[in-house]
Amino acid sequence: MTAIPDLHTHSTASDGTLSPTDLVARAASAGVRVLALTDHDTTAGLEEARREANAQGIVLVSGVEISVTWGERTIHVVGLGVDPENAALQQGLAGLLEYRSWRAEEIGRRLAKQGIEGAYEGARALSNGTLIGRTHFARFLVDRRLAKDTADVFKHFLTTGKPGYVAGRWASLEATVGWIREAGGQAVVAHPARYGMTRTRVQRLLGEFREHGGVGVEVVTGSHSRDDAFTFARHAREQRLLASAGSDYHGPIYPWLELGRLPSLPEGCTPIWHDWPEMVNEIAAHRTAAV
Repeated sequence: MTAIPDLHTHSTASDGTLSPTDLVARAASAGVRVLALTDHDTTAGLEEARREANAQGIVLVSGVEISVTWGERTIHVVGLGVDPENAALQQGLAGLLEYRSWRAEEIGRRLAKQGIEGAYEGARALSNGTLIGRTHFARFLVDRRLAKDTADVFKHFLTTGKPGYVAGRWASLEATVGWIREAGGQAVVAHPARYGMTRTRVQRLLGEFREHGGVGVEVVTGSHSRDDAFTFARHAREQRLLASAGSDYHGPIYPWLELGRLPSLPEGCTPIWHDWPEMVNEIAAHRTAAV
């Protein structure tokens, strides 16, 4: 089994294609020993995932991936080891889910104006009915043969200036890190290479993030190249941040890194899990007791 925890995955509780049960079972089959479920702006899948983790004998880290508006762009922050019952966290997520519901309806309205009828209903049918994300619209448009793949959908329909684009109005960086810390978790900047920032802007983001109490940055993740991993390993060292690793797995239909195939962190990184033994042992003990 792989010694690298996979600390960024998604299920049907948000925009993944596998149920929490099937995700955990697939991870266990792939040799993953420590898995975090980090659905977008919701912790709804964690209870189901934990039951399967208990049955499979792996450690589940309670997580969430929160949408943030910073510098007029959307970034994502992963919370690891959060208490899903924490009131501050749940209140913050409730506001984001309310906005997501409005945004999904607005995307549907804008696509309808371009002659694409039924997009909202189609996306809803592909979702859990509570959280409808852009990837659900992308899958619908691919199924309708209006695009060759999900990347093509984003390029022609869902990015700035395109027919279905709706600007994000998410949580602030300070509030997001605060919710995660209030819930007893560690905040991590997700897949930073995807934001296309200059080195100066990355330094500014990570500096503000650390000032607010953030502790980590994803160095190894599904959308990072080998060069990206080395670049953000250097940023992590310079900003005194811990290094995280996660596939950002959404399901077998997406071309992300497969579960259980994470490369090692570059040398010189301090893994975010370096001081987790007590937490992991506690989770493992809870798992054994539950069985």
